[in-house]
Amino acid sequence: MPTQLASRRVAVVGLGKSGLSVVRFCIERGAKVVACDDREESALASSLSSISPLLSTGRLDLALGGLRPDVLCAADLIVCSPGVPPTRPALVAARQAGVPITGEIELASQYITAPIVGITGTNGKSTVTSLCGAIAKATARPSFCGGNLGTPLIDAVGTAAASPKGIVVIELSSYQLETCETLSCHAAALLNLTPDHLDRYPSLREYGDAKARIFRNMAPWSPRVVSADDPEVQALYARHLGSSDPCFLFATQSSLPSRRVQGRMLQLGGFVEDGHLVLRGVTGGFDAAQKGQEVKEERYSLGEFQLVGRHNQANMLAAFLLMRASGLASYDEVRRAAQSFSALPHRMQLIGEAQGVAFFDDSKGTNVDAVVAGLAGFPRPLVLIAGGRDKGGSYEPLRSVLAEQKTRGVVTIGEAAPLIEQSLAGSAFPVLRAATLPDAVAAAVAQCQPGDAVVLSPACSSFDMFRDYAHRAAVFADAVAKLPGASMRIGVGHNGVAQ
Repeated sequence: MPTQLASRRVAVVGLGKSGLSVVRFCIERGAKVVACDDREESALASSLSSISPLLSTGRLDLALGGLRPDVLCAADLIVCSPGVPPTRPALVAARQAGVPITGEIELASQYITAPIVGITGTNGKSTVTSLCGAIAKATARPSFCGGNLGTPLIDAVGTAAASPKGIVVIELSSYQLETCETLSCHAAALLNLTPDHLDRYPSLREYGDAKARIFRNMAPWSPRVVSADDPEVQALYARHLGSSDPCFLFATQSSLPSRRVQGRMLQLGGFVEDGHLVLRGVTGGFDAAQKGQEVKEERYSLGEFQLVGRHNQANMLAAFLLMRASGLASYDEVRRAAQSFSALPHRMQLIGEAQGVAFFDDSKGTNVDAVVAGLAGFPRPLVLIAGGRDKGGSYEPLRSVLAEQKTRGVVTIGEAAPLIEQSLAGSAFPVLRAATLPDAVAAAVAQCQPGDAVVLSPACSSFDMFRDYAHRAAVFADAVAKLPGASMRIGVGHNGVAQ
């Protein structure tokens, strides 16, 4: 049953995009809302403009400039932004006073009757979610795609997409999953697990435990999609659901493993073979395998798709398995949607060509693990542009993945340039340093042959030279656009801002 809001006192903590949507949602359903945020009213002026008309209704109060225990303890329900740590003293006091604390995803899901496809993991969530959303749209059923990706799930409530005839696809962060108690996914994926957010979680184990909550409340034979390549994911799944629990595995670095389910070895999931993505058992797979019948396969040619790199092969396998094994999309709908799907901005995105060279923007590759995943299996000879503000990790994994590719060279930039150069010393390819990103583009092109690629995948944060990763990407795109004969796949503004 959905949480009843009429005549209840609801404290909404955190007035970001989802918090503002929750304020409107609760008031529309008869609640008295107090909107809380650490920031002062002056800092929230633009955000508050969207809810300021509600102040005259008498159903909205503001409590700004810090979280107050007396305000939260007086509430009947607290809806907390995922970015606010549950250890905040005011939240601890409210919890001890018996005030229920939930999140936007949990609250919204109670009002949704459509099948929900949920995606979590450390890397790749946004790409898999967006691709599932594109596939859902291709089915012609009303659909919604959002969550941590951008649009709050609560905005879907009351739309056709949230009805039983719709499809809801949501990206779920560990923070969002912490407060999910009744969320029940029709299909769910755990893509990978690497150390992240360890300022909030004591260890990787606790971080993984939060991610594993995505599988709570699912029906026993609902499609659970997990990586076979990631030992942390496998250990986490076994700890929470058991090593014999039925699931669909996806693998890009090995053959598809078998799992013993109810006394029978099952080989169900997705893998890469001879230039194809292969799905096994997505139509009647569990039933057929249990009865000893033939398990059907379906194949998708990698040459039909715009996404490149081994990490995107994994992303496509996960998305295809979710939508096919759930029965929400046909083979033709999946294939058609994937053919027209391009990389998300700044995630190994092909932005243009010049002089026979392709240019890829992977400015969101801000850690070494993400860069390694993006370069593994890259389909062209390449020159890598890397560097920025060091985040404290080792750059040694770059050496290995670059040695496996046909690497023409590496151009370093920013504060971390000496550290990257030290890790790559003695490599079979040249390592050069550039003072600016446009200089790095010119140096990279000079090392290329027609058919090669220049890849901006920094393995560092951007804050030594740029405002953020998007600014770094815009400067890269502007430099490419100025090359002789450049043909751009994206627009570039007059200040070098990609549009």
